[in-house]
Amino acid sequence: MPVRREKLIDVQEICRTRGVHSPITTSQDILEEIERLAKELGFTEMHLVHTSEIVAARWVGLKCRYGCAKYNTNWCCPPAAPELVAIRELLAEYDLALLLIRECNNEQFYRNTNDKRRFQIKQWKSTITLERKLFLMGYYKAFGFPADTCALCKECAYPEQCKFPNEKRPSLESCSIDVFQTLKRVGKPVGLARNVNDTYYSYSLILLL
Repeated sequence: MPVRREKLIDVQEICRTRGVHSPITTSQDILEEIERLAKELGFTEMHLVHTSEIVAARWVGLKCRYGCAKYNTNWCCPPAAPELVAIRELLAEYDLALLLIRECNNEQFYRNTNDKRRFQIKQWKSTITLERKLFLMGYYKAFGFPADTCALCKECAYPEQCKFPNEKRPSLESCSIDVFQTLKRVGKPVGLARNVNDTYYSYSLILLL
């Protein structure tokens, strides 16, 4: 699981620039520990990226609004998710994030089955679990955006009170994050799975520092 190690020095430098105490004793050591945790949770790759490389675009929100049946039915999807302006303001409060990539083989991706739901829950919980571990490591600003959409409940309680508020996070795409352009900026290949048996990749993000 490769980490973009050319950016390790940025962690300490950014802490000094902002005048905050770093939770890191040795940058490389702590990132290797985070990398180990990410791998245990099923992620294939982890990349430390500048938040300036994360692209938020209006077209992504339109895809949610007009191309997805989850719109206005889920606490972690639009319109319940933060709007584009709020996301851009949030990204400006951070300097570094973790881009998490998972290699997937799931024939149920386009089917509304229990197998698909179990897969979604596993992905969702892995991002939330890593976020919490980062918080306990001293990254008190850590905030995760899981892949796909929340499937903790068979039917979301929205707009009534969420049954799992501690697990509630907006999904990456629901926050107008342009995953394709972001991947290009960080030097990762972009591709589409065209058949149900194709290997594909899911993407999560954790704002870090």
